[in-house]
Amino acid sequence: MLNGELFRVAWRAISAHKLRSFLTLLGVIIGVMTVIAVVSVISGLNNYVATKLFSLSPDVYTIERFGIITSREEFLDALKRKRIQKSDLEAYRRLAKHAVAVGARSGTTRSVRSGNRRLSDVQIAGVTANVAELSNLDVDLGRFFTESENERRSFAAVIGTEVRDELWPRLDPVGRTISIDGIPFRVIGLLVKQGSVFGQSQDNVVYVPREALAKAWGTRRNISIYVKARGGVEGIPASMDEARAIFRALRKTAASAPDPVSFVTAEAIQVVWRSISAGAFALLAFISSISLVVGAIVIANIMLVSVVERTKEIGIRLAIGARKRDIRRQFLLEATLLALGGGAVGVLLGWVISSLINAFTPLPTLVSPTLVTAGLLLATLTGLVAGVFPAVKASRLPPIEALRYE
Repeated sequence: MLNGELFRVAWRAISAHKLRSFLTLLGVIIGVMTVIAVVSVISGLNNYVATKLFSLSPDVYTIERFGIITSREEFLDALKRKRIQKSDLEAYRRLAKHAVAVGARSGTTRSVRSGNRRLSDVQIAGVTANVAELSNLDVDLGRFFTESENERRSFAAVIGTEVRDELWPRLDPVGRTISIDGIPFRVIGLLVKQGSVFGQSQDNVVYVPREALAKAWGTRRNISIYVKARGGVEGIPASMDEARAIFRALRKTAASAPDPVSFVTAEAIQVVWRSISAGAFALLAFISSISLVVGAIVIANIMLVSVVERTKEIGIRLAIGARKRDIRRQFLLEATLLALGGGAVGVLLGWVISSLINAFTPLPTLVSPTLVTAGLLLATLTGLVAGVFPAVKASRLPPIEALRYE
């Protein structure tokens, strides 16, 4: 049989029982739809983590008191460490030879006010001027403050878009004054919109000079130290080893004791995230695969029913010269077309669900052409596997017995 003839016969068989064909496809539709929706969410989160959530440059790391905590024991150990203070920062700056740039950040949460408008629980980040470059902060309007402004303890502020939208909707905030917990700061810049993740806004933030934050709300605050390693990404291990040695000496840490500080790199936090997302993906993929297995079983069952219903048709085809492989190809094609149709509908519904999640929840999503292709291939494979046994059974029918079948 020619390929065109095979397609025509297969299409007539499928379209002859539209409702049955649709019900047969529900398992495949639900399975592919779930896979597309789940993978789009995980891909979107991975992309967000890689590009926005942790925006350090690849050759920058931070020295922290806590760092990345993955267990209760690690948290308890971190609680025993001393806070990183300004004296530690100055000593590290003086002693570090494998650092091109050293910055610092402290933080607090305060209310921000302008006139009668007020925004509560705003993140106030006190940073050195070079943190803007080290953490890839982009300014949309105005500018970031300079290191001389930090040293002079200038009450200057660079605000996030959520702060601007709440205090001065649709207005240019540069040059205006905000009151942070009763202390006036002059706005000199507006950051590019970052969005939110897991419901946590990345734009509800105000950056001020670190020394101004210490002057306003006290010096006894933990400091995160930003370090740009000499030699780029390849120089990070040597720079971290140097930092480890410096802080062990500053803390007079015994040789057998754990490090008195922790280190966070862009790669480290992405590795932790990938391990979390991989576990979630494996679980959800397993749940989704159950629908595909059920769909494959339903397709195989319907194709076996179709073989019985069309026994006489098969006998006539064999009697007039059709080869067994033609019969196998015909039923395999029918099963594949059924599954592929279900896969196409599943991809469309998965894309719609992904768009709704992105629009109405804090979760970012990403539907790539690769994901769409993978969904269609998965459906096609399901149809091929489901159609093998019915196709083989149909091709093995004896022509004489098939012709006499009623």
